[in-house]
Amino acid sequence: MIDIDPTTADVLAPLYDTDPATLSRLRDSLVGAAADAGLLDIAYRTLDTPIGSLLLASTEQGLVRVAFDREDHDLVLVALAQSISPRILLSPARLDGVARQLSEYFAGQRKSFDVPLDFRLSSGFRRSVLAHLPEIAYGQTESYAQVAAATGNPRAVRAVGSACATNPLPVVVPCHRVVRSDGSYGQYRGGEEAKRSLLTLESAA
Repeated sequence: MIDIDPTTADVLAPLYDTDPATLSRLRDSLVGAAADAGLLDIAYRTLDTPIGSLLLASTEQGLVRVAFDREDHDLVLVALAQSISPRILLSPARLDGVARQLSEYFAGQRKSFDVPLDFRLSSGFRRSVLAHLPEIAYGQTESYAQVAAATGNPRAVRAVGSACATNPLPVVVPCHRVVRSDGSYGQYRGGEEAKRSLLTLESAA
């Protein structure tokens, strides 16, 4: 147990009784102040979805990471701190637009996403693959070989698989629409069941 001296307790006591709405406003105020001071590089929040909780993280350039539960959100945040910046804050309001579009997608009301994206976690051929994925129509699939051909590297089938398996922006950048030539799912960051659920959702539309 942590001992808190009486003076500190007196200062903190009002916060224990603060309602959630007030705490949310205080947090947003803190985030705003941090952003104004140039101290916020990554904002994040989580979103409950039919395929589990998704971690959403964004920079000033746009959405930089979507992570599944199975990736361990805490570890993902640590990786973002190491690869981009340690100046990370929980800021649900900053990602309300992305969250709303994802909720519409899972409700079958949206077939594409219109949010700014930050692709800094991908480069080279992997980036080329990710750029092609939104061209695969909602409810349709392409094989890894077809994607390789579409990106001008027909022999790079394994590299396409790797690019899809490490896609930092799953769901929004639809790597779930890429399958093996025999129709099996292949690797997916969210696991086979999540990929099946997404393809089933889209095929039902």
